[in-house]
Amino acid sequence: MGSTFNSLVGLIILALDIWSILHVLKSGAEVGIKVLWILLIVLLPVIGLIIWAIAGPRGNLKF
Repeated sequence: MGSTFNSLVGLIILALDIWSILHVLKSGAEVGIKVLWILLIVLLPVIGLIIWAIAGPRGNLKF
């Protein structure tokens, strides 16, 4: 039960990180800023995601 829950939480965090990286890539920020945001999100998945949600650049994704 515990490992299944942990796996689910890990997959949700991974999906949210990928989603936030896509938004950073689609934003109008400079390339250097994009690289820093992506590094923050990749190196600190949970904290980076929270910081990005508060202060990160947003892009316009059109599906």
